[in-house]
Amino acid sequence: MSRNVLISGASIAGPALAYWLHRHGMTATVVERAPELRLGGQTVDLRGAGRTVIERMGLEQAARDRGTHEEGLRFVDDRGRVRASFGSDALDGDGFITELELLRGELADLLYRHTHDDTRYVFGDEITGLSDTGDGVDVTFRTGPDQRFDLVVLADGFRSRTRDLVFADLARVRSFGLYTAYFTIPRTESDGRWARWHNVPGRRVVLLRPDNQGTTRATLSFLHPRPGLDRLQAPAQQDFLRCHYADAGWEAPRVLEAMGDSPDFSFESVGQLRLEHWSRGRIAAVGDAAYCASPLSGMGTSLALVGAYVLAGELSRHSAHHDAFRCYETIMRPYVAQAQRVSWFAPRVAAPKTRAGIRLLTTVAGLAAHPRISRVTARFASPPAEAVDLPSYP
Repeated sequence: MSRNVLISGASIAGPALAYWLHRHGMTATVVERAPELRLGGQTVDLRGAGRTVIERMGLEQAARDRGTHEEGLRFVDDRGRVRASFGSDALDGDGFITELELLRGELADLLYRHTHDDTRYVFGDEITGLSDTGDGVDVTFRTGPDQRFDLVVLADGFRSRTRDLVFADLARVRSFGLYTAYFTIPRTESDGRWARWHNVPGRRVVLLRPDNQGTTRATLSFLHPRPGLDRLQAPAQQDFLRCHYADAGWEAPRVLEAMGDSPDFSFESVGQLRLEHWSRGRIAAVGDAAYCASPLSGMGTSLALVGAYVLAGELSRHSAHHDAFRCYETIMRPYVAQAQRVSWFAPRVAAPKTRAGIRLLTTVAGLAAHPRISRVTARFASPPAEAVDLPSYP
């Protein structure tokens, strides 16, 4: 079915949607406000239905070739001693670290390279106006000429400015009181093939993960009552982190020292997005722009890939776009609802306030990782990545 579709966002959901639209005979244009493909970001995993979508795209081996090859996750104390350990095969291979982990930028690049011959990509521009006329959508861009498309899909993330042009009155954002900074630092001899998680009193976490590029991905996560830290400029955010983690110990001094020279520093407030509806007229949303479950869910990549697959498939099945959008939402809503069942208490369990709480956490984690009970643990700790019946589309 011939349709001319504009997609806003060139991260995961956007290029994946472009692939499936082309596969079903539709024409996609992807607009991205960044001047080039954004290759930064931390590690994501391919699990459950999301991995099935990658398999159906014929990209599983290519994704494996770009993997970080992490061996698992270790909880370590101030002296670097291992207090609990989860291998990539722990929890039935669907736990904290799966056997197929890759950098967000690597996955974005893989999807881009797999689609750029059949999809028009426009970098360094963004949508500034959308007018649904009933028989098409008139689109205004920040720098490019006005154009008309049959449909527009917003796939530009949790903080999508474009979404607010259409869905501002339907969006509810849930905050967890959690901030996270991501950045790349030089690799040292202490960085092996295992991710290392270190808790600091005061609900602070330092996480170091290996990548496939000879560097280390650092994450500083913390709960804090002060609102608006994510709206500060990067230098002010880094000053705050240096102060907040000044007494953290372990490898925190090394992380803080390297932070200022990192090429991809990112700081965000962790939240969850719920939209009352995922479409209005000829405009729809997919991935984090529609139903961000937060990084705490472990489901962001799966939701993006599966949502893109289902949306394109339903557009191929239905001549009326409103029928396609309705079926897309019917199929995806239960899957999204399960992914979004993230307890407000979860980050507080993962980041205890006191040393006693940290000892309790690592003790419980050590028990949970024991082979005799890991299968039971998996039923509670693994995200519901398989909890959707993927349709088959021609």
